[in-house]
Amino acid sequence: MAAAEPLELEPVAGFWTRTLASLRSRNFRLFFIGQTISNTGNWLTMVALTLLVLHRTNSGVAVGAVAACQFGPILLVSAWAGAVVDRSNKKRLLLFTQVGEMLQSFALAALAFARDAPLGAFFGVAIVGGCLLAVDNPVRRSFVNEMVPQKDVANAVTVYSAMVNISRIGGPALAGVLIVTVGYGWAFTVDAFSYVAVLIALAMMRPAELRVTEATARAKGQVRAGVRYILSVPELWITFAVSLAVGLGSYNFTVTLPLLVERGLHGSDGAYTIVYSAFSVGALVGALVVARREDVGVVAVLRSSAALGGSLLLIAVVPSVAFAIVVSLVVGAAGVAFMTAVTSVVQLRTKPSMLGRVLALQTVVLIGTTPVGGPLAGALADATNARVPMVVGAGCAIAAAGFGALAARRA
Repeated sequence: MAAAEPLELEPVAGFWTRTLASLRSRNFRLFFIGQTISNTGNWLTMVALTLLVLHRTNSGVAVGAVAACQFGPILLVSAWAGAVVDRSNKKRLLLFTQVGEMLQSFALAALAFARDAPLGAFFGVAIVGGCLLAVDNPVRRSFVNEMVPQKDVANAVTVYSAMVNISRIGGPALAGVLIVTVGYGWAFTVDAFSYVAVLIALAMMRPAELRVTEATARAKGQVRAGVRYILSVPELWITFAVSLAVGLGSYNFTVTLPLLVERGLHGSDGAYTIVYSAFSVGALVGALVVARREDVGVVAVLRSSAALGGSLLLIAVVPSVAFAIVVSLVVGAAGVAFMTAVTSVVQLRTKPSMLGRVLALQTVVLIGTTPVGGPLAGALADATNARVPMVVGAGCAIAAAGFGALAARRA
């Protein structure tokens, strides 16, 4: 009888080569570096603006309203923005949106430095930023496909998610430091200058190494065509249905986390930024785990939705900030696993000519629902307590996973 072969463990070098395969492409490496710096500033501004509004109003509804301003344009115009992305040069369009977002951050800084700037002005600038984000989000994500070989697209999607979560770790922590030391104005100013890194990275890319997708010709009914296409592919429409429920009820962390920490647990601004950074560390770990998968399907979406629901139940009952820091690691991991699984299904199961529109519609159902879910979560916290929105979010995620399982079985 032949002796059993010894079990071979994957070398550390092999682990990182497989997990970060897409970074072998020079253009994607430049994109990764620039976006990591810029997204850190982006999260810095999101946290700073949320805390500024919370402190000036002490209102959960107001916090939900600023989230609605930031993400409302996604709900209203993102689907049409996706059609624009499909018929545009993505690199040029990305340059336009990044410069616009830089100017928006400078405007927030000017308001924060001004004495007694009206709160409505902050909401107005947030709306402008939301309009830019409605275009920027689908163009950034569809541009990922053009920077790497086809075989590395799935890895690039998850590495991109990891990059977003690296930014979520540094951004909130930096926001906490800047707010308590030099104030909100300098926080917004640092974000504005972070966009320089993106512009340099885009300028350094080699056009010959891009897999440029052929632009879709302008025509009537392109958004409706995108909707019909989603409904014709079971993996897509089931994923979108689950995403809609999670987006409305569960994925409102910019509203629910600060309310839970500062009201439910009586923590400080610093405590909130630590909890959010821990949330982001968990998200980064989840993204790196998902990055090793060569293919992701509907089953991964359903499992991660159920896991997100369970983790939200846990954080809803934590007795202190210390426990919230620990549990937020799990919430972050489950949340990014869900987001990454949904994005992977969309980017791998959609034909190239439809990708901009389908990604934009995905953004509508998962992030564009914040203008509805955010204010509802804030109002619910005002009417009851800060833990209830987390419980409702848990129920939505678990119910969505159950519906998706039944729909997938029938499909």
